[in-house]
Amino acid sequence: MDIKTLIFDFGNVVGFFDHRLTTTRLVRYSTLSAETLHANLFASELEDDYEAGRLTTMEFVQEIRRVCLVDCTDEVIATAWADIFAPNPDICDLIPRLKPHYRLLLGSNTNELHSLHFLKQFESTLRLFDAIVLSYAVGARKPQAAFFQHCVKAASCEPSQCVFIDDLEANVAGARACGLHGIVYKELKDLQAELHRLGVRCE
Repeated sequence: MDIKTLIFDFGNVVGFFDHRLTTTRLVRYSTLSAETLHANLFASELEDDYEAGRLTTMEFVQEIRRVCLVDCTDEVIATAWADIFAPNPDICDLIPRLKPHYRLLLGSNTNELHSLHFLKQFESTLRLFDAIVLSYAVGARKPQAAFFQHCVKAASCEPSQCVFIDDLEANVAGARACGLHGIVYKELKDLQAELHRLGVRCE
C-alpha cells in the first residue's frame, strides 16, 4: 500500500489526560461535591460544545463558573482545566522514527484551552507534525465526516493513502467510513504490527 500520511489523535495516544485533575483543583472553590462537579463538567454537553467551537473560551469559563458554582478567578479555572496532560513515551519515541518517511498530522477533538497548553507542553514532539487539525478550530468533531475531510485536505493526498490512529473505536470507524485506513490504538506493539501490515516503516 502506498501510505503517505499518518494522522494521530492526541488524547490517550500522543499524550495521556486525566479529567480528575480538573475536578480536584476546582472542587475546593465549589459548594458541590467532587462527583457532582465532575458530572457537570464531563457528563453534559458542555465539553462537546467547547470542542466543536460553539462556545468561546470566555463563554466556556463563565459556564464552568455557573454550573460548578465555583468562586475563583478566570485564570484559576483556565489553569485547572488545561493542565491535565502527560506524555505517552511510546508514541513520542515513535514519531521521530516515522517523520523521515511520512507526512504527519495531528487530528484531535479538543478545545482552545487544552490545545494551547499541550501545544506548548509537547512542543518538541508536535513540531515534527506537518499539520494540526483541531475540532474547535474547524467546527467539527470526530467521528463526523467533516472532521476527516479537513484531515484529508491537510494531508494533501488521497484518503486511501492516510492512516488514522485513535484510541476510540467510534472515531476509527468514522475515519474508515471516509476512506481512510484506521487503527485503534491500545499499545505500541499492536500499533506497530498494524502499521507493518499496511506497509508503514517504523524505523
